[in-house]
Amino acid sequence: MFLIVGLGNPEEKYAKTFHNLGFLAAGDVAAELGAKFKKKECEASVAEGYLGGEKVVIARPLTYMNASGRAVKQLVNKYKVSKDELVVLYDDYDLPKGHVRVRPSGSAGTHNGMRSVIAELGFSDFARIRIGIRDEAVNIPLIGYVLSQIQAEDYDLFSDACHRAAKAALALARGEDVDRVMTDYNG
Repeated sequence: MFLIVGLGNPEEKYAKTFHNLGFLAAGDVAAELGAKFKKKECEASVAEGYLGGEKVVIARPLTYMNASGRAVKQLVNKYKVSKDELVVLYDDYDLPKGHVRVRPSGSAGTHNGMRSVIAELGFSDFARIRIGIRDEAVNIPLIGYVLSQIQAEDYDLFSDACHRAAKAALALARGEDVDRVMTDYNG
């Protein structure tokens, strides 16, 4: 059993914003497994697939970003997953745009959604895959930036980053060593 959660905001108006890259990456995970987001449970939209005979639950919290932890905690409790069976996908302003960074644990950094997840779970030693969004050429306040639309000229870059993040999440779900996954996907 493995749980992969992509963070984002549930309304359509946020669909193509930087803050929804976790949702997009979770969609790529589901597509790789042939899974569809058909269920609503634990304040999340959920898809289920199988990888090597093991069940993989992919979730997109229906809470807003800053309350993502509520849904993640409910999912962890419902599916009884351990810290080693959880990975969270999300956008990260602390990384350059298009970069992917896999880590086995860490802090929330500047990300309020991850701050909520860590606070609700009461631990931070679970895998996370960050998708970089920082653009040195853009100078607007962080809250405005993360909720802004991805520019058309950057769409392919972020689409590729989400796909790489999804592949990294699936590698972790297959039981690949996190150090190996970091070597293969970070950058």
